[in-house]
Amino acid sequence: MKAFLQRTFDGLRPNFEKGGKLEWAWPMFEGAETFALTPGEKTEKGVHVRDPMDMKRLMIFVLYALAPAILVGMWNVGHRGYLYEGVPAAQISVLDAFLRGAWHMLPIIITSYTAGGIAELVFCVVRKHEINEGFLVTAMLFPLTLPPTIPLWMVAMGAVFGVIIGKEVFGGVGYNILNPALTARAFVFFTYPAFISGAGIWDVAGKTAFVSAAATDAYTGATPLLSVASGQPGESAVDLLAAEGWTFVDLALGAIPGSMGEVSAVAALLGALFLVGTGIASWRTMLGCVVGLLGTGAIFNAVATPEMSPLFNLPAHYHLVMGGFAFGTVFMATDPVSSATTKLGRFLFGLGVGVMCALVRVVNPAYPEGMMLAILFMNVFAPLIDYYVVQASTRNRAARLAVAAA
Repeated sequence: MKAFLQRTFDGLRPNFEKGGKLEWAWPMFEGAETFALTPGEKTEKGVHVRDPMDMKRLMIFVLYALAPAILVGMWNVGHRGYLYEGVPAAQISVLDAFLRGAWHMLPIIITSYTAGGIAELVFCVVRKHEINEGFLVTAMLFPLTLPPTIPLWMVAMGAVFGVIIGKEVFGGVGYNILNPALTARAFVFFTYPAFISGAGIWDVAGKTAFVSAAATDAYTGATPLLSVASGQPGESAVDLLAAEGWTFVDLALGAIPGSMGEVSAVAALLGALFLVGTGIASWRTMLGCVVGLLGTGAIFNAVATPEMSPLFNLPAHYHLVMGGFAFGTVFMATDPVSSATTKLGRFLFGLGVGVMCALVRVVNPAYPEGMMLAILFMNVFAPLIDYYVVQASTRNRAARLAVAAA
C-alpha cells in the first residue's frame, strides 16, 4: 500500500511543482502527501541532531493525549441528555450515553475541521506555503471548549476567525502571539455569549438549542462555577455545590455540566502525563499554573468574610477541578508558539496564568471561569517574560565571567 501511494504521489508531483500546470495547488498536494506518507526529505551530509519526533508525529501525539477528554466528554453529553428525559442514572448504560454524546459532538468537530481547514487552505494557496500540521490540534481543541448545543454556523465562524485573526494575520504558524483555538473561543464567547456562557441550560435532548433554566430545573442547574458565583454573600461554596449534588470527586471525574471536553480534570491529567512523558509539553508551565491558582485561591480563602461572594471561600483545591482550568493548563497554556520558551519563563508564564485565572473567577463573578482570558492575557506577555529572563541570565553570566577573570 505504501509503495502504491508513493508511486501515485511521485507521478502527480511534476504537475504541482514549480512550472507545472497546477503549481498554484502545491500546498494541497504537499498536505495530502505529508498526511499519507512520512516526510521524504533526507539530509545529504552528516546528521548532527537526531530526533524521531517530526511535526506530524508530535501533533498526532497531542491528539492521542486528547483522547481521554474526548471520550469522557462524549459520555457526559449523552448521559446528561438521558437525564433530561427523565431516565434514571442507574438505567443509562455507558455505551448508550457514549453513542448519544458522539452523535452531538462529531458534527461540531467535523464543522471545525471543515471550516477552519478551508480557511487554512486558502491562505496556504495565496501565500504559497505548506499546510502545517498544527491545524490538526487547533481544530480539535476549539470544539472541545464549546457546549454541545452550539449552532454549527457559530462553530464555523469561530474556526475561521481563529485561523485568520489568531494565526494568519501574524504571518502564519510560528508567528502567532495568541493561541488560535482560544482566539476562536473568545470570538464565539463575546459575540454570542448566550450560547456559551453557561448562564442557561445546555439541552442535549435534541429538542431545542438553548432553553431557559426554568424549563429544565428538574434536569440540572448551571455549571459549578456559576452555581457558586450565584450564591448569596456568606454562603459556603462547598454547601452550594453539595446542594446541586456535586462532590469533589464528581467535579474531578467530569460528571457535571460544562463544555464538551473540559469537564474532566482526571482526563486532562491523563493527557498531561502522556505529553510530559513524551517530552511534548512543558511540566514547568503546568506546575506554574497549579502553583499560581492554589496560591491565589489560598489568599482569597484567608481574606474571605461573610460579606463576600462564596467564590472567596471556595477551597483553593476545588479550583483545580472546576471549569476549564485543567484542560487549559494541559493543552492551551503549554502551546509552544504562544507561551514562553525559556525554562524559567515557562514557569513564570504558568504562574501568571494561574494567578489571573483565580482573579477573574473570584473578583469578577460576572464571568466565573477565567482560564480562557488568563491564557490569552499571558500570551501577550510571553515575549516580555522571555526577554527579561534572557537579560537576567546574560547579566549573571557576565558577572561570573568578570569574577573569574579577576
